[in-house]
Amino acid sequence: MSPTAPATTVTPVLRRRRGLTEQAAVAAVDQACRRLRLPTVRAVLDEALSIAGKEQLSYQGFLAELLLAECDDRDRRSSIRRVKAANFPRDKWLGDFDFDANQNINPATIHTLATGEWIRKGQPLCLIGDSGTGKSHLLIGLGTAAAEKGYRVKYTLATRLVNELVEAADDKMLAKTIARYGRVDLLCIDELGYMELDRRGAELLFQVLTEREEKNSIAIASNESFSGWTKTFTDPRLCAAIVDRLTFNGTIIETGTDSYRLAHTIAQQAAS
Repeated sequence: MSPTAPATTVTPVLRRRRGLTEQAAVAAVDQACRRLRLPTVRAVLDEALSIAGKEQLSYQGFLAELLLAECDDRDRRSSIRRVKAANFPRDKWLGDFDFDANQNINPATIHTLATGEWIRKGQPLCLIGDSGTGKSHLLIGLGTAAAEKGYRVKYTLATRLVNELVEAADDKMLAKTIARYGRVDLLCIDELGYMELDRRGAELLFQVLTEREEKNSIAIASNESFSGWTKTFTDPRLCAAIVDRLTFNGTIIETGTDSYRLAHTIAQQAAS
């Protein structure tokens, strides 16, 4: 039987340090915050002490305020790290999306997707429409919202992903690369359908999709309708299998054909 660890007795420790001067106590708190990695407690301590005195907080209330501030700041820093790790090419938020400029997109559908429930269930999302209709904005915005909610997200262009897979296969690192893309909660693939893929590239992409099927979510943006994907995936059977994996139990949003980017540019020029 393993020996039982002795119980921690706090009272003698507190009694031993009652004689600390105010200056020594401040230095001890600062040192302890550094050692315990509590940067927020260290940063807000003076302000928290002032507020505690004005509002006559109890010891428990004061401690709760400090610890909750540390937790909130850790959550914020973690959120920032996850968004950065997703490797988005630019900042896009759903709050900045102009739903009035594209009546094809239902705001309620986007707000429901922003909750991340579809990611928890491992479901796919397809954004289909012409250039300038908001596909990439929605893709990045939903990916950012997911990262802020605690999901691991990765963004990539379709051609970049295929090139990486081809290089990994040549270097005999394919299994490791596919596993890495399989671990994230949401994989965002942009510009799928812009370029034709040879059979090898299409098959490697298919392996990534298969690795994630019904386990982790994929969101894609494409300027081609599904009927036009045979120009990207020239093997009809492989094309059908890829479409099947990207649509089963998923959400399909058609963003239309009218570029609101172009309309916005024309309106600006007319106004000037």
